Amino acid sequence: MPIRVLVADDQTIIRTGLRIILNAQPDIEVVGEAADGQQAVRAARELRPDVCLFDIRMPVLDGLDATRLIAGPGITDPLAVVVITTFDLDEYVYGALRAGARGFLLKDTGPDLLAQAIRSASDGEALIAPSITVRLLKTFADLPTGRPATQPTAPITTREEHVLLAVARGLTNTEIADTLHISLSTVKTHLASLMNKLHARNRVEIAMWAYETHRIHPHT
Repeated sequence: MPIRVLVADDQTIIRTGLRIILNAQPDIEVVGEAADGQQAVRAARELRPDVCLFDIRMPVLDGLDATRLIAGPGITDPLAVVVITTFDLDEYVYGALRAGARGFLLKDTGPDLLAQAIRSASDGEALIAPSITVRLLKTFADLPTGRPATQPTAPITTREEHVLLAVARGLTNTEIADTLHISLSTVKTHLASLMNKLHARNRVEIAMWAYETHRIHPHT
């Protein structure tokens, strides 16, 4: 079955372009479109797509609020959201990820990276445009939170620590498996355990926790 995608953007030409690019992929199908954030939330709840592709600046309800309503804290059955925008602003990136997005892309992203982000979100992974990843994490690492880092509910094992650091460096599950010489299913088991222990909703929050606790720095 193809990955079912909902596209939300207030510009018709952008929605059309995204639909054409995504429908050209053999494993992706656009099943709905929305012109504002309120329509996007309604369509997401009705269609239950595998992935929602949301612009940030939309009328009625912006993409961050729309993301929060279907993927944010307290949502019992969150949907996968990838945010795409023209604006390369740290506050947007950080806000999108905190709202529950599984990816953040710029609109000048090529078709291959766009399709990769959709597939990653569908698989429960997260992809941030490479051009802003390091800067985003550096900004997050230097950001005073006013509170101590979340404490794990159980000790993190040595192998989980290795997986944690690999995630924070941006490695995919396959790359982690190859680097640590373990199976893909074992990587997923460790990730599930880390998310449970850290109360993290996705691998982005796992990476943020690694930076928050100074286990890794942006250029390591």
